[in-house]
Amino acid sequence: MILTLMWEARAVQGRGAELLEWARAQELPYEPVRRETFRAPQDRVLVLTWWGVTASDAELPELPEPAADLITRPVHRWRFESVD
Repeated sequence: MILTLMWEARAVQGRGAELLEWARAQELPYEPVRRETFRAPQDRVLVLTWWGVTASDAELPELPEPAADLITRPVHRWRFESVD
């Protein structure tokens, strides 16, 4: 099974580039099958990681919360199972 973890944060206005740089610099204890980083309007940053696992509740490393002064709200996190 492929499990995708989604991590999304919104930077304080004007600090989107800093949040993007921070997210790209975060290392995980082991590498996912795939990792992609995106940016969006309103200084949002999205990181998707794909993992080959045997259960949807597998314990996996996730990106941490950035410093509170860099973001406007807590990070949003979701897990998605591949259906194809």
